[in-house]
Amino acid sequence: MRTLVLLSCALVLLATVPGCAQGQNQDQGAPGPVFPPGYGSLRQSDLALNIRTGEVDVRLVPLDPRVTRLLARDAYESLEGLIHSRRAAIDSVARIYGISSPGLALVTFFGGRAGVRFDPSSVNLVIRNRIQRPRGIVPFTPRFTSQQLDVREQVSAIYLFDELMPVTDDFNFAYQGRVSENWQNKQRMLDRERARVASRSRGTRPDSAVSASP
Repeated sequence: MRTLVLLSCALVLLATVPGCAQGQNQDQGAPGPVFPPGYGSLRQSDLALNIRTGEVDVRLVPLDPRVTRLLARDAYESLEGLIHSRRAAIDSVARIYGISSPGLALVTFFGGRAGVRFDPSSVNLVIRNRIQRPRGIVPFTPRFTSQQLDVREQVSAIYLFDELMPVTDDFNFAYQGRVSENWQNKQRMLDRERARVASRSRGTRPDSAVSASP
């Protein structure tokens, strides 16, 4: 716990310092198909796992090209822009821990009442009954580090894990003793979209008209 708290504080600084590290390429070493962007039709909410506590809602979206490239163009470009804007901090953390292909996830906290507190360090992946804690947290929203929310306020950060998330298999995430729905429940939808994207990418140019809201 102490390591993660100190690391979270350090990342506040890292996220504001221009970096010179080379960007990590998540396409490399990722088992499963990675399609060209621009052919998908899914929304960000289609990729989201959620936990509701009554006072704080938590949403996790995997930032893995094997699934983000199934998104509609505007949703995909929104997430890619987010990663690009924090690339220096992401690469700095990965370099510190010697991680060549970190698993990335966008985690968002939503406030259900004024002044409610949340704990960023309590978000963990659950993979085959094994808990995987984040190596680093890169805030995206300035007020993320306050760890406090007002009603309907939301804050986000990119979480880094030791390995790529098993988006072609099975996992969920936990927050303060609560566990999200299972990613496995999304596989049928994802498989249908992969088949559509594969067909579109073989026969047409990317459809700039296909779009969806986050």
